[in-house]
Amino acid sequence: MVDVLDNKRSATKFRVLVEIADRQPAVNQGEIADAVGVTSQAVSEYIRELVDEGFVDKEARSRYRVTKQGVDWLFQQASDVRRFADHVTEDVLGSMQEDAAFATDDIESGETVSLFIEDGLLHATPGDEGPATGIATTDATEGDVVGVTGFAGIIDLEPGDVTVYQISPIRSRHPEGSDELGETAGAADLVAAAGVEAVATLRKSGVEPGVTFAAGEVAADAANRGLDVVVAATTDLSGRVTDALRDAGLAYEVEDA
Repeated sequence: MVDVLDNKRSATKFRVLVEIADRQPAVNQGEIADAVGVTSQAVSEYIRELVDEGFVDKEARSRYRVTKQGVDWLFQQASDVRRFADHVTEDVLGSMQEDAAFATDDIESGETVSLFIEDGLLHATPGDEGPATGIATTDATEGDVVGVTGFAGIIDLEPGDVTVYQISPIRSRHPEGSDELGETAGAADLVAAAGVEAVATLRKSGVEPGVTFAAGEVAADAANRGLDVVVAATTDLSGRVTDALRDAGLAYEVEDA
């Protein structure tokens, strides 16, 4: 258990120190008492304890300052609380939440299902053979949507390939079609465009983009779902696209259209 969550006194001491850090050096004990939900006398006792522990320096009457030791303690406790919160939301609640999937066959509520991603969407099939499983919360026929909860395991999914085609801006040349771009984009699962010139170049190449805004973010999300993506981006905007892909930890290729 996280130290500050062990008991009410530890949690209150943590909150009092946070309030001092937020208000220093002029500290009104009454305001802290109102914020924390204890009496002013209790705040005074906590402050004396924090001073004795070296977490707070008393500079003058009603003037306090958190020491480096106190700051380090706050950081440590805050980090522990954050990790505990992540554990609750991801490990505990994550397995309890309900999500939707497409049923690949008839499924009955309460049945164990295997989960996989296809075309970027979650699918469920009866049985527990998959590395990722769940429990159906609704009945569903083949092709229908089924509710799933009680997730366990990890869906084995390889990221899709991403190719970024750089398009010259209008100030350099008028948009022109490209056979290579048309062929590559035509075979991709998703085509995104960043910039008017990029949209025009794709259209002249015989391809209508499916996404014309937030191209980098959408491409990263799609590739993480196993889709192959082509992004046409003007040279002015290509950096934003590749930044989003790098931030997502994805490999990509850059080509000139």
